[in-house]
Amino acid sequence: MQHYNPKNVRSFGGHTPRIGQRVLIDPSAVVLGQVSLDDDVSVWPQVAIRGDMHRIHVGARTSVQDGCVLHITHAGPFNPDGWPLEIGCDVTIGHNAVLHGCKVGSRVLVGMSALVMDGAVVEDEVVIAAGALVTPGKNLRSGHLYAGTPAREIRPLSDKELEYFVYSSNNYVKLKDQHIAELAAANP
Repeated sequence: MQHYNPKNVRSFGGHTPRIGQRVLIDPSAVVLGQVSLDDDVSVWPQVAIRGDMHRIHVGARTSVQDGCVLHITHAGPFNPDGWPLEIGCDVTIGHNAVLHGCKVGSRVLVGMSALVMDGAVVEDEVVIAAGALVTPGKNLRSGHLYAGTPAREIRPLSDKELEYFVYSSNNYVKLKDQHIAELAAANP
């Protein structure tokens, strides 16, 4: 069971998005090009996921909240290989966040309106505070909270905070399943 409108999942440049099982893509979102969404991913209203010049991968049980932009860095004379966008499993990406040509590990919370730029690497089990700016090429170490503009390491995460990652992703999987069920009932 999954839900998305084929009109907002589009091929580009010979690449068609690969959509896993039980995926929700809101009708107002756009997913195009060289994109793969693993099982139980939720893509909420007004999200843009543009794999038009490089690849994007979103891991299982990741939630991409309202208004997010997921994009890449193209290959060219100033960056011969470009940077794909790689997102791990059990990631919660807060409203209006922008992830651009970076690598985000698993069990990460990206706060609302955070910006993670080209070539940045976010290791597993990291919290990026709302409004943080992760500058190009920066590495965020596992097990820490980062905040500010530019983002800097604030403190280690507590055990309770570490447990929150899986709680959050499971919560959004349940909510996504409710949305899929209601959409299916409304459009048999």
